[in-house]
Amino acid sequence: MENDALIDQTLKGELSALYQAADRHYHNLVHIEAMLALAADYGRLLHDRQAVVAAIWFHDAIYNSRAKDNEARSAALAEQKLASRIDAGRLGRIAAMILATATHEVPRSDDEDLVSDAALMLDMDLAILGAAPETFDAYERAVRQEYQWVEEPMWRAGRGAVLKSFLTRPHIFHTDEFRQRFEPQARQNLARSLQALEA
Repeated sequence: MENDALIDQTLKGELSALYQAADRHYHNLVHIEAMLALAADYGRLLHDRQAVVAAIWFHDAIYNSRAKDNEARSAALAEQKLASRIDAGRLGRIAAMILATATHEVPRSDDEDLVSDAALMLDMDLAILGAAPETFDAYERAVRQEYQWVEEPMWRAGRGAVLKSFLTRPHIFHTDEFRQRFEPQARQNLARSLQALEA
């Protein structure tokens, strides 16, 4: 596939192994494949499709539910693995997209192509929020498994805060395309989940 050019078979194998670790119940290869499918669906809107695909592959490469620096470490891994393949400017854009997944806010930049591509990539990462209720519920259970070390009262408080932070945004999704396709269902899913956590 031409859009995988930055991620050759060897690198894909290395990254796939990371995503198949036993403690990954949601942040796994299925999540990456779902995002890659969305990147294919919305490819016409992407300015640097190969860079977005690379950012998707690397964005959760390092994932430890107890750590606070997963995105920074994933971006560093991308820089290490891709440095010999692309120029520094393009590598910087890939790293910026990965780092943006920490807050799910579009990076501030004068580079309009980066801003546009990052917005789409972040929306792809959160598309699960607007999935059918049963798919969303399975996602919630999988995330809870990744945080099974957190005691239930702490989990309810912490997860509730995350869901509220999305619900209080004017828009959950950054792009018109994703707002139209996913926003109404995402708000229903999040509100329902929040209600269950607060019950």
